[in-house]
Amino acid sequence: MVGCSRFESDSKVLEIGTGTGYSTAVLCARLGEDNVTSIEYDEDVAGRARASLARQSMFPVVATGDGLLGRPASAPYDRVIATCGVREVPTAWIEQTRPGGLILTAIGGLLGSSELARLTVHDDGTASGPLLSGQVTFMFARPHLPPPLGLLPDLNQGKERQAVIGADALTDWTTRFVVQLAAPNAQRLTMERDGHTEDVLIDVDSGSWAAVYEDHGRWTVRQGGPDALWDAIEEHLGRWQAAGAPPLEGFKVWVTPEGQTIGW
Repeated sequence: MVGCSRFESDSKVLEIGTGTGYSTAVLCARLGEDNVTSIEYDEDVAGRARASLARQSMFPVVATGDGLLGRPASAPYDRVIATCGVREVPTAWIEQTRPGGLILTAIGGLLGSSELARLTVHDDGTASGPLLSGQVTFMFARPHLPPPLGLLPDLNQGKERQAVIGADALTDWTTRFVVQLAAPNAQRLTMERDGHTEDVLIDVDSGSWAAVYEDHGRWTVRQGGPDALWDAIEEHLGRWQAAGAPPLEGFKVWVTPEGQTIGW
């Protein structure tokens, strides 16, 4: 488990996502059951984990509820470890972690690129820290799952121009992560239209979309809705490339009451 080497023997830990209870058992063996609180969204899953832990004579707190809200009853914690992915780090985790404590979670986006982040909680109620390498992916916490696409917009509408960056950029893990920073609510689908393959990004919340396709070695983008998604993506990727295209382990996450920022 990444970060276990940073545990003190008396660290008090909140685990988000009990699952089978395997990682919970590892925490109990390392820290003692009195220092471990685990929260699971699904009561049936939590019940099976409790039974499995009991067979090992381990009886930590295994609560049922929304892990994004943490568990104030057992706070403050020295460590918060999430076994699910999030799009943004919940403020409740920061509020329930003592200053100097650590939060370990996978941060990702709707385009399928994510990375572990190790955040230190500060005295002012903020948290910051680096992304870690490894291309780590966990299933999203349920409230962070992508919304249904619903009825697709009319992709024949919109303004068309030559694209500076093609949709082939989305095949690279790191580049896709950077794209998600520019279009955090965009989902991707691929379809055959008019004799070519179009990569379509749709932001359900705003109604904005972009369709990108290649024709005879030239990339074209067509965009509609209130926001020009591909314009924002090209601008953000351009800044990242101008900075030397740093790897994800060169990125840092800042979380404040105003929101989350990820940069390099």
